[in-house]
Amino acid sequence: MPARRVILALPLVLVLGVAAWLWLGGGLDSVARWAAEGQRDAQNALARTLRALRQGEAGAVAGLLGLCFLYGVFHAAGPGHGKILIGGYGVGRQVAAARLAGLALASSLAQSATAVLLVLAGIGALQWTRTQVTGLADGTLNLLSYVAIALVGLWLAARGLRSLWRLRSRPGHDHDHDHGHGHHHCDTCHAHGPTPEEAARTRSLRDALVLIGAVAIRPCTGALFLLIVAWRMQLLAAGIAGAFAMGLGVATVTVAAALASVWLRRSSLDRIRAALPDAAMAARAGALTELAAGLLVFALALSMAARLG
Repeated sequence: MPARRVILALPLVLVLGVAAWLWLGGGLDSVARWAAEGQRDAQNALARTLRALRQGEAGAVAGLLGLCFLYGVFHAAGPGHGKILIGGYGVGRQVAAARLAGLALASSLAQSATAVLLVLAGIGALQWTRTQVTGLADGTLNLLSYVAIALVGLWLAARGLRSLWRLRSRPGHDHDHDHGHGHHHCDTCHAHGPTPEEAARTRSLRDALVLIGAVAIRPCTGALFLLIVAWRMQLLAAGIAGAFAMGLGVATVTVAAALASVWLRRSSLDRIRAALPDAAMAARAGALTELAAGLLVFALALSMAARLG
């Protein structure tokens, strides 16, 4: 049994080792430099491709979209709040891989939509300069996004604490059990209100909106750069298409982070819980996992917000 638990814990140990290298061994700065270099090269290429598009060169549209997609990949490969939030949520909560991947895709495309709206409002309606638009995104909106993600981390941690408290205060009654009675009446379990299925759908929608909103507050800097240059060249439609191509590039990394978090939970954490001797211990382990994941998201978001100064 001890050997089996060690094997089950190997994925978790591997992930913790990578995290330690990233945050304590300087790996995060190395990844950030690599991603920044890739983004700078991609920005220069984007400007050249927009000029080619304006001159009507063949293949310029396809080239622009391809570059935008690659830029999104480089942008997402660096330290980012989307991966932290999506990954932490996937580790802390039992969620279907397809659903979490869909949330990752939606949040990435929502960032593109925020960039489009910010440029249309700032450059188009308010006549702001490029410096004002990017300053708002890199300053206020960036900070707001990290604060929102830190709050989501606290929210996850609070749910874990609440679950622990319920397990402590009501050890003899589990509201999620299946009634083996010959009737369907249980005054303490069934209230006149939403069914469990309806409540689950409500929580799922609420969680989805919270996750997408926290990520989408801060638009991609590359998308802003592209949209502003495209606006000045009177190529706004191409700029908008490119911004969403960037979103798809970002999504390739965030979706991978989502799937990795689900794999980590299922391959290690859930199997460890299943190996525990009773259901009560397994429930406590699940609550502790959510608590720990929430606190980790909170800590990482605050750490990255502190770097803004």
